[in-house]
Amino acid sequence: MRARDIASYLFLAVAWGLSFLVLVKVVAAFGWVGAVTLRCLLASATLIVVAKVRRRALAFSLGWRPYAVVGATTVAAQLIGLSYGTPLIGTAMAAILVAAIPLFSMVISQLWGLERMTLRRFVGLCLGMAGIVLLVGFPAVPVTPHFILGCAACLFASLSAAFGSNYASLHLRSAGSLEVTAGSFLAGGLMTLPLLLAVPVPTMPGPVDFLYLAVLACVMSALTYVTYFRLVSTIGPTRAISVEFAVTVVAVLVGAVLLKEPLTVVQIIGAIVIVAGCLLVLGLLPPGRRKV
Repeated sequence: MRARDIASYLFLAVAWGLSFLVLVKVVAAFGWVGAVTLRCLLASATLIVVAKVRRRALAFSLGWRPYAVVGATTVAAQLIGLSYGTPLIGTAMAAILVAAIPLFSMVISQLWGLERMTLRRFVGLCLGMAGIVLLVGFPAVPVTPHFILGCAACLFASLSAAFGSNYASLHLRSAGSLEVTAGSFLAGGLMTLPLLLAVPVPTMPGPVDFLYLAVLACVMSALTYVTYFRLVSTIGPTRAISVEFAVTVVAVLVGAVLLKEPLTVVQIIGAIVIVAGCLLVLGLLPPGRRKV
């Protein structure tokens, strides 16, 4: 991996790890449907304005269908699952379940013939999943219907994200990351807009709520997804989506520091195992020979 790809990988880990905290606040103010719809439309509008300022013409020559598929899966379905499930099970648990995305992506990429799974990558993914089990730490959490529903929603979000990432790698490889992000977020926002009739915004949000929404849409959606889709095109969907392992570590650490959630020794060991899995998937551990 190039230094730029490593920097992008670390940026996504930190930004998406912090996004769970902001997401809970946005959902509380705008509702889980409003959080998704407004986030998508604002993110798309931000990228269109950026393109205009940079005097760059957005080219959608591939047609609307691939952008609609990615918008329905990676954007709409994933964000709906997270927005609905995270308040039910908490940010740390949601982040842990989101780390299942690389496993789903590995299976899909193998079925579609997009990537060849090496032994090192397979071991890395297995380490990542083992680290997730350790990271949970087997807490004494009451298993209620709401808890089960929240877990199911987050797993649905993970599967949707994995499907959309592989689909983008297959059908939108020639498209620019700016076009992919702007088009898919616009499609996702338009798809979820009618749901506001069934689940309207609960109350009039305050100025701070709009600030949280702007951060979530402009920084943690628009900027991060441009970076992510560019990473998918350069290092492949499975290696790019393995960033969710690192996102889980960041989210749990932030929860422990800012939300005063207890962090056990088992969870610390799990975080170390997850980082080792990421390094294996990315080909950074052990260091390979430099090709001439």
